[in-house]
Amino acid sequence: MDLPQGDVRLLETDVAQRLLHSTIPARIAYTAVDGTPRIMPSWFTWTGEELVMATYLHCPPMGILRPAARVRALRERPDVAVSIDTDTHPPEVLLLRGRVSITEVDGMVPEQAQAARRFLGEEGGAGYVAGADHPETRMARIALRPAWAGVIDFRTRLPGVMSH
Repeated sequence: MDLPQGDVRLLETDVAQRLLHSTIPARIAYTAVDGTPRIMPSWFTWTGEELVMATYLHCPPMGILRPAARVRALRERPDVAVSIDTDTHPPEVLLLRGRVSITEVDGMVPEQAQAARRFLGEEGGAGYVAGADHPETRMARIALRPAWAGVIDFRTRLPGVMSH
């Protein structure tokens, strides 16, 4: 089945699944409060429906005493674009677009703990989670339910400009 770019069923392809379960950080593009574009790398967890990224609102053991600036920006302008891509040749690229929702959580966002284990290994992830354990720790769960998906592998799926 040859799905067009934009079809969210592309999330089920081998390339997309490989990238969604990789240890490559997602790069989330958004509009900052001052109206300028920003890109932020982020650990993530794919739930099967949402790409969940998290950031601290407050975490005294890590020295974080105020929310990351992107939280306010994403609340004001929730439209984002995300890329998860390899640095190999030819590259594999997963592109996502949609609106994020933000939920505040006491303690660690569960998907952040999962991401820590995936990105750092079991021992490193456990140490990361333990390092944030504090009664005042709060996080923002940033969830993207993709409205648009694109896959480029430069073998069977090329960028639109190259495919003509």
